[in-house]
Amino acid sequence: MKVIEVSHARGSYPVYVGQGLLGMASILERHLHGRILAVSDEHVAKLYLDRLRPTLARRAHQRHLVLPAGEEHKTVASWQRIVDELVKLRAQRDATVLALGGGVIGDMAGFAAACYMRGIEVVQLPTTLLAQVDASVGGKTGVNHVEGKNLIGAFHQPSAVIADTDTLTTLDPRDYRAGLAEVVKYGAIRDPDFFTWLESHAEALNARVPSSLMEAVFQSVRNKAEVVAADELEAGQRAMLNFGHTFGHALETATAYREYRHGEAVAIGMNLATRLSELLGLCESGTASRMSVLLERLGLPTRLPAGTDPDRLLNLMRLDKKNRADQIRLILLDGIGQARILPCPADDIREVLNS
Repeated sequence: MKVIEVSHARGSYPVYVGQGLLGMASILERHLHGRILAVSDEHVAKLYLDRLRPTLARRAHQRHLVLPAGEEHKTVASWQRIVDELVKLRAQRDATVLALGGGVIGDMAGFAAACYMRGIEVVQLPTTLLAQVDASVGGKTGVNHVEGKNLIGAFHQPSAVIADTDTLTTLDPRDYRAGLAEVVKYGAIRDPDFFTWLESHAEALNARVPSSLMEAVFQSVRNKAEVVAADELEAGQRAMLNFGHTFGHALETATAYREYRHGEAVAIGMNLATRLSELLGLCESGTASRMSVLLERLGLPTRLPAGTDPDRLLNLMRLDKKNRADQIRLILLDGIGQARILPCPADDIREVLNS
């Protein structure tokens, strides 16, 4: 097991990375306070909720809530159900929410914890690769709106993150590959050595070799922890973590969250952003090829589907939270491991969307 400490304005919290952690009561126990609400979805609950039951059974007041699975259920209505359960539990300000699942559960449970009584503790128990390397760390919580992803939310740091890499062995292959997109992101924006490591370990990651999985999760969390410590509320540097996400979120919204996993949309977005970086002369020729080759080796899509309406995507991109003064601002690359945020003319974006 490895432990990374994530610093923030009000203190810090540990991120535990290792095998078999969900069954280690000694780790979970130290982060349980007050009344406990465990939140999961119908898929994850069948696999992993029982691993928490012996620990939860020792608590006098605890409940669990199982929600429908899927991004389409990341809504205000689902958030309301979590809040309602906290009320039924008669939870007070010393209560703890356990978020057992992927990014959707983590975001919704974290948002409910942020809002209930103006803030109670949440322990993130991520069970997907995407959640372990990205969504569970850093305190972003929220739900989707019909007009855009994550438009409703709050920053609310967890009290701990327990990333059991054994859960990755049961992931659907498509969900697993989608998580690899967020892993690639860290190398692309700030860690060229990690990007090179990914290029040399692509086959091991595809085979889910435990040692390679541990290293990929650890290095991803290390990178994110450094960014969060420097820019907790996304005033500057942290925006770089949205590399590929402006394109990706627009694609997810345009397809009603039903055609693509989040990581798949981000992979397409990263490829588009790298091609745009080359088009604008920011990075050397061949950077986009290097990006697309790695993504494709990891089984990820890199192209927009046939029939995509560029103007529809552009309109959706205009709702992105990074935009200022009606300008679309994108994370672009000066090279592998070097990123910056720039306003981009709509015509250049449209050219890449059409190519």
